[in-house]
Amino acid sequence: MDSYEVAGYAVLSAISASFQIVHIGYPTPWGMWIDIVAIPWILAFFLYGWSGGLIVSSLGALIITFVAPSTWLGAFMKWIATLPMWLVPAMVKETRKLKLEDFKKASIVTLSLALAIILRGFLTIPTNYYFAIPIWTGWSPEQAMLFLPWYIIFSLNAIQGIFEFLVAWLLIFKFGLLRFSRWV
Repeated sequence: MDSYEVAGYAVLSAISASFQIVHIGYPTPWGMWIDIVAIPWILAFFLYGWSGGLIVSSLGALIITFVAPSTWLGAFMKWIATLPMWLVPAMVKETRKLKLEDFKKASIVTLSLALAIILRGFLTIPTNYYFAIPIWTGWSPEQAMLFLPWYIIFSLNAIQGIFEFLVAWLLIFKFGLLRFSRWV
């Protein structure tokens, strides 16, 4: 890592934490926020590759642990939910030997986003039922399933994931942040 990358990771992590503190977004009736906290995490992927996504999302989650009312549980769930949003595009990039400019193509964006949303659902549904909701509310997984059907968890996470990914994509490709990318 050079100082340019370290500074970029720090800035994106700080922006993410600021978004958590201010908490711009929409609180759903089921307790999940549709927010902008993880947009810098996906931006880090577009700017620095998979390592950027990993470092910034991990730092962001660590900071969120200390500044969010939901503490470590909210930070962990945000990290788990957002992981596919940069990891899947990174895997698509590697398996197809793509360059960053290839993510301008609708077919690549659609493939990456669809696979990321599916993986996000596979991760967030059981993690909510068997981990987060029982810790947060004290409910059993069965009670959680009655209150919050799987399709609500999937839908909210799909909306959140599509929103985060597309905003990050727009910032990179339509608002000129592409020029700062360090992809190899």
